[in-house]
Amino acid sequence: MNAIGPIGDKPAQREKPWIFRTYAGHSDAAESNKLYRTNLAKGQTGLSVAFDLPTQTGYDPDHVLSRGEVGKVGVPVSHLGDMRALFDQIPLAQMNTSMTINATAAWLLSLYVAVADEQGAPRATLQGTTQNDLVKEYLSRGTYVFPPRPSMQLTTDIVVFTARELPKWNPTNVCSYHLQEAGASPVQELSYALATAIALLDSIQAQPEVSEAEFPGIVGRISFFVNAGMRFITELCKMRAFVDLWDDITLKRYGVQEEAMRRFRYGVQVNSLGLTEPQAENNVYRILIEMLAVTLSKKARARAVQLPAWNEALGLPRPFDQQWSLRMQQVLAYETDLLEFGDIFDGSAAIDAKVEELKAAALDELAKIDAMGGALAAVESGYMKQALVENGARRIEAIERGEQIVVGVNKFTTSEPSPLSTGEGNVVTVPDSVELEAIGRLKAWRSARDAKAAQAALAELSAAAREVRNVMPASIACAKAGVTTGEWAQALREIFGEYRAPTGVDTGKRGDDPGLATVKAAVARATEKLGRPPRFLVGKPGLDGHSNGAEQIAVRARDAGMAVNYGGIRQTPEEIVTQAQETKADIIGLSILSGSHLPLVRDVTARLRVAGMTIPVVVGGIIPPDDENALRNMGVAAVYTPKDFALDGIIADVAGLAAKTQV
Repeated sequence: MNAIGPIGDKPAQREKPWIFRTYAGHSDAAESNKLYRTNLAKGQTGLSVAFDLPTQTGYDPDHVLSRGEVGKVGVPVSHLGDMRALFDQIPLAQMNTSMTINATAAWLLSLYVAVADEQGAPRATLQGTTQNDLVKEYLSRGTYVFPPRPSMQLTTDIVVFTARELPKWNPTNVCSYHLQEAGASPVQELSYALATAIALLDSIQAQPEVSEAEFPGIVGRISFFVNAGMRFITELCKMRAFVDLWDDITLKRYGVQEEAMRRFRYGVQVNSLGLTEPQAENNVYRILIEMLAVTLSKKARARAVQLPAWNEALGLPRPFDQQWSLRMQQVLAYETDLLEFGDIFDGSAAIDAKVEELKAAALDELAKIDAMGGALAAVESGYMKQALVENGARRIEAIERGEQIVVGVNKFTTSEPSPLSTGEGNVVTVPDSVELEAIGRLKAWRSARDAKAAQAALAELSAAAREVRNVMPASIACAKAGVTTGEWAQALREIFGEYRAPTGVDTGKRGDDPGLATVKAAVARATEKLGRPPRFLVGKPGLDGHSNGAEQIAVRARDAGMAVNYGGIRQTPEEIVTQAQETKADIIGLSILSGSHLPLVRDVTARLRVAGMTIPVVVGGIIPPDDENALRNMGVAAVYTPKDFALDGIIADVAGLAAKTQV
C-alpha cells in the first residue's frame, strides 16, 4: 500500500463534481478582477460576485447613503466601465457566474449582457445565476428598494427575457439562505422559500407572452439558494424534503410533466451566522460539517457550493482564507469516493421519517400562507417577518441559557491564543480612499458619456416600466448608453416608489418570562432613577440591511421594560439624530455589520455634539480591536462584537448607561 491507497485499486465511474465557487469582491472592479482570476487559477470553476451595498440598493458612490459603504462588503459597479473592468480577461462565453444582486438584478444582468455583447459572446452561451429573490430581502437581508408587487414584476421580466435570450441562464435564485440567518427554522425555510417560488411561478404564468408550451422550460430554469447549519441530519433531510416538495408542486400545481423540468436545482453557502469570533479556528470544522449536509445525499446534492472563510466573523477574509475554503471542496470532491456512489441514504428509516415530518409541517405552513393570499400578502402583513424575529429570539435565548451549546462561546471557553488570527494583516481592510476614487471615476464617466443618449435611454426605461412592458431591453440599452446604477434605480423609484418593510419588532411582549428576571431588574433600577422607563433608540445607519442583531436587541430591550424606538434599516446619521431629538432618547444603539462603522459613527457623534446632545452611544457589529479603540476615542460608551452573545448583559449595560447620564 502506498500513501494514496491500495495499488491497483480501480476507481468506479465518477460523477462530475458540483461547481466550486468563492463569494468574493471588494474595493473596486480592478482589484476584484485580480482576485477572480487568481481564484480561477487555483481551481475554482465558477464565479460568485459580491456587490457592495450601494450597488445592491441602487445608489451611486456619491449619494449620501453610500457614505462609508463603497467597496466594503463587495465590489462597486456603477456603470458599464466598471463591469468591463470586473470581467477583464475573463471570457464570459466560457464562465458560469453567480451574481448576488436583488433589487437591482435587472440592471446588473443588463450590464453583464452588454459586456458579453462587447466580447462577442453569443447570449445563448451565457451561463450563471442572478439571485433576485426580493421576498427574502423584506424578511432578512434588507437590500430591497421597491414595493413587493413591482419587485415581483421586475423578477418576472428577467425570467421571461432570459427564457428567450439567455436560455442557459438561471434567472432567479429563490433564496432561503438568509431566512436561516434571520432565525428561520427548517420548516420556515422550506415553506417560505416554496411560497416565494409559487408566487413567482403564478406571476410568470399570468404573463400573456408566456405560452403554455414555454412554461415548463421556464420552470426548469428556476433555481434555489439555500443554507446549511450545524444540525447535520436535519439539514440533510431538509434538502431531501425540498426535492420531494418541489417535484410535487411543479407536477400537481403547475402540470409540468417532464421530470427533468421538475428537478430541485440549488446552490448553497453554508451558515455564516454560526461562525464564531471566539475560537474562530473552530469555524473550519463547522464549515466542513455543514458542507457535508448538502453534498453527501446524491438525490439532494447541491449544483454549486460556496463556502465562507473561517474568519468572516472577524472581518474580510484574506486570499489564503478563501483558498482554504476552496481546498475543502476540492479534497471532498477529488480525494474521496463520494462521487462514485448512488444515494447512500435511500432506504434509511430514520432519514425517511425526518423527511416526512419536515414535509408535513412545511405543507401545513404553506397552506396557511396560501390562505393569506400568498407570499406577497404574508410579507405585507408582517406575518413572516414577525415569525422569523420570534424564532430568532428563541435561538439566541437557548444559547444564552446554555440549552444550545456553541463550542468556544458558551462552553469550553478556555483557549490557547490562536496564531491564525494574530499579527498585522490577519483580515483584509478596505481603505477610505476607495470611496473617493470611486466618486472620481464616476464623475469622469458622466462627463465623458453622451449625456443626451443616456437621458433618452432613461426615458425609454421609464416608459417601459410605466406601461408594464419588460424592462430588460430598455435596461440593456441604458447600460450601453452609459447610464449609472443610481440613475437606473432612481428612474424606477419615481414610478414604483420606495418601500419600508415591517420590522417584526412591534409584536406582543412575552409577559412574565422567568428568564428575563435579571435584565428586568436592571431596567427597573434605571426606571426608578429616571422616573420612567429608559428611552432607547436603536438605529441602523448606512445601507447595511442585516437587521437581525438590531431586531433582537430591540425585542429584548422592549421585553425587559425599556421604551424602544426602532425605525428599521437604511437611515442616514442626520435622520438618527433627528429621531433621537424627537423621541427624547436616553441612549442610542447603532448596529453596523458592513464594515462602515468608523465613518458612520463619526458622523452620528459629530451631529450629536452640534445639536448639543450628550446622549451616550453604543455600537454593535463586526469590529476589529483597532477600530474598537477608535470608536471609544470618538466618545462611544460601549462596543459589542459577535463574542458578546448574551443580550441580557447588553441590555443591562444600556439601561445603566441611560440612567447614569440623567443623574
